[in-house]
Amino acid sequence: MSYKITVEHSFEAAHRLPHLGGKCVSLHGHSWTTAVTVSAAQLSPEVTVVEFGALKARLRHWIDEHLDHGTMLGAQDQLVNPLTATGNKVFRFGLEEPGDTAEQFAHGLDWPTVEATAVLLTRVAQSALVDLPRADGARIDRVLVRETRLNTAVYEPATS
Repeated sequence: MSYKITVEHSFEAAHRLPHLGGKCVSLHGHSWTTAVTVSAAQLSPEVTVVEFGALKARLRHWIDEHLDHGTMLGAQDQLVNPLTATGNKVFRFGLEEPGDTAEQFAHGLDWPTVEATAVLLTRVAQSALVDLPRADGARIDRVLVRETRLNTAVYEPATS
């Protein structure tokens, strides 16, 4: 038996996938939504998995600051420099040496596919969960990312 809670958020962001060919080579935007599920085998002494408000605040702050109304691109994408030079918000996937920035969460994910975005947001959620009061063993169970009404990716990190 396990207990699960889910927090959701939405954001507007552009991306492009030149490595795939087809119509996704062009820069285009989506109304993205995400649902992050945290599970635990037992509830905390406060009778929660994790407090909704604190987790939502952290996730929403990170997404709004780094992704919302921005452009997600691969670090090698030719549009990175022109967009950043004109003051556009750009989040780069796949930096070889991300340093101590928000882009560290996209290390090893070369392009902003919906699948890579699900992994990215799983890493962000795991980081957000680290020092929050929560039930023993509470962990990120599942992250769903929807880029369109019809296209969804789900990432379920392995249990350790």
